[in-house]
Amino acid sequence: MRNTLLAILLFLFQIAIYAQDGVMVQGTVTDSAGQPLPGASVVVQGTTTGTQTDFDGNFTLDNVPSDGILSISYLGFVTQEIGVNGRSAISVALSEDAQALDEVVVVGYGTQKKSDLTSSIVSVDTESMEKVPTGQLMQAVQGKAAGVQISSQGSPGESPEIIIRGVNSVYGDSNPLFVVDGVFFDSIDFLNASEIESLSILKDASAAAIYGVEASNGVILITTKGGKFNRNASISYTGYTGVQTAQNVLKMANSEQFVNFALESGSDSEIASVNSAMQRFGRSRINPNVPNVNTDWYDEVLRKAMTQNHDISINGGSENIAYSVGGNFFYQDGILDMNNSYERFNLRTKLDIKANDWLKVGGSIVYSNATKYDDEASAWQLAYFAVPILPVYDYLYTGADPLPYSDAKEIGYRGSQNPFPLMDNSDLNSKIRRTVANFYADFQLIPDQLNFKTSLSYNHAGTTGRSIKLPYYVTDDYQRSVDESSITRSQVTAESYVLDNVLTYQNTFDDHDLTLMGGMSYRDNYNSYFGTTGYFDPSGAFVRDKEQTWYIENTSTDSQTSYDGGSQSYWFSYFGRAAYKYKNKYLAYATYRAEGTNKYDETYVYLPAFGLGWVLSEESFMKDVSFVDYFKLRGGWGRLANGSVPASDGGVGSSTVQTVFNNQYYTGTQFETISDNISWEFTEETNIGISAKFLDSRLSLEADYFIKDTKDMVIPLSPLVGTEVSYQNVGSVRNKGIELAVGYSGKIGKDFGYSVNANFSKLENEVTDLYTQPYIERGSAEFRQMIIEGQPIDVFYGYDIVGVYQTQAEIDADPVAQSAIAGGTDISPGYFKYKDVDGSGELDADDRVYLGAPVPDYFYGGSINLNYKNWDFSTSFYGQGGNVILNRNRAEVIWTTGRNVDAELAKNRWTGEGSTNAFPSSEGYRQSWNQKLSNFFLQEGDFFRIQNIQLAYTIKNDKLPEIRFSLTADRPFLWTKGYNGFNPEVGFDGIDSQTYPIPSTYTFGMSIKI
Repeated sequence: MRNTLLAILLFLFQIAIYAQDGVMVQGTVTDSAGQPLPGASVVVQGTTTGTQTDFDGNFTLDNVPSDGILSISYLGFVTQEIGVNGRSAISVALSEDAQALDEVVVVGYGTQKKSDLTSSIVSVDTESMEKVPTGQLMQAVQGKAAGVQISSQGSPGESPEIIIRGVNSVYGDSNPLFVVDGVFFDSIDFLNASEIESLSILKDASAAAIYGVEASNGVILITTKGGKFNRNASISYTGYTGVQTAQNVLKMANSEQFVNFALESGSDSEIASVNSAMQRFGRSRINPNVPNVNTDWYDEVLRKAMTQNHDISINGGSENIAYSVGGNFFYQDGILDMNNSYERFNLRTKLDIKANDWLKVGGSIVYSNATKYDDEASAWQLAYFAVPILPVYDYLYTGADPLPYSDAKEIGYRGSQNPFPLMDNSDLNSKIRRTVANFYADFQLIPDQLNFKTSLSYNHAGTTGRSIKLPYYVTDDYQRSVDESSITRSQVTAESYVLDNVLTYQNTFDDHDLTLMGGMSYRDNYNSYFGTTGYFDPSGAFVRDKEQTWYIENTSTDSQTSYDGGSQSYWFSYFGRAAYKYKNKYLAYATYRAEGTNKYDETYVYLPAFGLGWVLSEESFMKDVSFVDYFKLRGGWGRLANGSVPASDGGVGSSTVQTVFNNQYYTGTQFETISDNISWEFTEETNIGISAKFLDSRLSLEADYFIKDTKDMVIPLSPLVGTEVSYQNVGSVRNKGIELAVGYSGKIGKDFGYSVNANFSKLENEVTDLYTQPYIERGSAEFRQMIIEGQPIDVFYGYDIVGVYQTQAEIDADPVAQSAIAGGTDISPGYFKYKDVDGSGELDADDRVYLGAPVPDYFYGGSINLNYKNWDFSTSFYGQGGNVILNRNRAEVIWTTGRNVDAELAKNRWTGEGSTNAFPSSEGYRQSWNQKLSNFFLQEGDFFRIQNIQLAYTIKNDKLPEIRFSLTADRPFLWTKGYNGFNPEVGFDGIDSQTYPIPSTYTFGMSIKI
């Protein structure tokens, strides 16, 4: 398929090149100060011939009549018409249009000039997103928008986690709403950056409330690319190919370090396993006290992996028809050395038709076809735990099939440890098909004043899954027999229909600008799922190496289990918006939405929002402040409702209990009645901000302060008597913070241009009410997280280590240690010394403290862009901090000994008085006293990363199409603050366990525009 796609591309390019001839006009478009205007429109009047200026404001047009007239326009500037008069070179300087000073931003059910906004809305530069080689669009947005936290995922095809302005709910989710060409989505994993025309993020409630209950966590509005009226057909191709490699690979103890650690532990079983390994695999020639094996398991399971992307589009339009057709192919291998990849092929088309002066109709369709092979999640944890004195293959297994995998049980350990049997004998396949369609009719009832738009959107997503666990064995004994090998087949279908009808009136009366919008929306969501699992029949037709036998029909009938379910929900909404502007300096904005659904008993919810703005730079007292070009104060308030909370549930449960009365044993039944009373969670948000431009608009500033309170938050309630936990709308949480975004651009001389952008966000998350409950426990009993008033959600809760006991005398002098020893606990030098918080002289649950939260409380990003003649260079960065990460891998020692340890722990272990005051001894690490959740197992999540570096060269030649070559390094460098792992982006739960590393990617790219 890839070769066919490339052949089609070359064929189309050849046709386009040979079709070009005629008279050529070259020119430059600048502003009144001589700065180039990239993207300016240049159209030959009366024809469909047109183009846009490049980054330096230059353009080239063929087939221009010598007496033709060029119409040159640019957003925010006055359109100018200029006669060719036989000239082959033309320079045009456009003057600013005071009525259209800046860009148009997509908002809910419409657009607004950025200068008219009172809400916090950020537009992300689509060109910068295209530089990131990823199949996940939102991963390319990371670090580009203040207030938007994105945690990337390394596994191919996995969508990143996204939080806008903090976590709002403990029972619902915090995912934003995606609106793509009017269609609602909870994920946009089917889109590629090259398909995007614009991307706007509605961060505050005054902007998002127009979208109703789906918008409680913010809204991301996306418009896909379309054609342009009065434009010749243009063909463009963009593609890259490259390699991915793991960065910051975690160093584990080698064989010598592990053996020393094991011998010092004093464990008879571990010492015996070391001896067994030497007997089975021989002794090292370098150190005869170490087995002749030194396996770096991460080096074994990791690989360099390829990725590639190809996108082609054809855009254009006549006077009455604008069209766009395109296709995209993306492929990514995983860096885990197994059948682990993601492949996606997209087709898209968009058509707009001016049926007459008062009616425009159109539509768009996107079809996405993806195939995903998931990783074996347990492989990462096994690679961490597997001892280095075990080889990948044990060739003493002469009759093994398919490969002689080594097994740690053969040398005395409890588990097999080797990750390869699971990696090589798992097939985790998903086929994902999605069709998205949108059709509209736009009626101009009164030209340029009153229009009515009706649109119908359809989204269908179907996922067919197949999970296979294949058998493997050594000699005559199976490690996973046929009847222990399984297959799971699943089918998940999601469909939605959205019907929108919107009436918009806009007019200008002297100094007054007014826009009124009203509409209704109906949405129908349907979901269904079905799955079956079975274990293969040893006497059946199943054959390990024949995929055509991997079906449920070849499993044992009595082993088959199935699940089946689905849901359907309806949403009906009325909404409206009013926007008013007086003398271009006083702004008012209000929206209201009434939305009903069949999900909760409280059918309808009502969501108002409003905003005010004051453009100080238009006031007379600011006219003499020469360095201020634009300065606006804005503020807003809005109410949101969270519809992601599960619906109310009720039921009766029972459990068996045993007790003794009068020395007689009795068995009985205890009944529990569960009754939830769940409805909407409400969020009210206030936002105050500044938008400004200085120094001839070279310097821009966006600053926001917000307070967001979630009320009626659903939390679990424990009864005063019994064990019946119910969920009720009685909690609350507050998020507040500041956001800053600055940018500066300019030119030095004629050929050198530059721009610098940076953003910073500070966030405070605090639980404010738990309905008289002292706390809510979360996480597991061994790794406790808590929800408690005055703390962030899911704060880690454990013991504070103040050092390591260095001598026996120090232990004898410590009341806490003596109390524990009296209770039967062994404590020796090299063990942790805990803080006695309550001063009781003993270590108990009351000595636990809050050790940090998993979600970062500040994050920042930025970019530097340089261009010199045909060269351009860009780099971007991202960082975050204030959070902690639970090193769950290191903490898993509580479950079993006989596992490897990371090199940091092996090197820095306590070996005697004064050796360290932060790490335990080998013996202590294996003892329960040192295995409590403490700040030893929690590490700072602060990091700084170079996100992307790109160097590119563009060939501009009259005889050739525009060709751009680029070299890109994505996520090449990472610096952390005390974190001991691949990458500190472990997800917003803050737990590093079986986390797929985010690779560094190096690509060569090319784009062609004809």
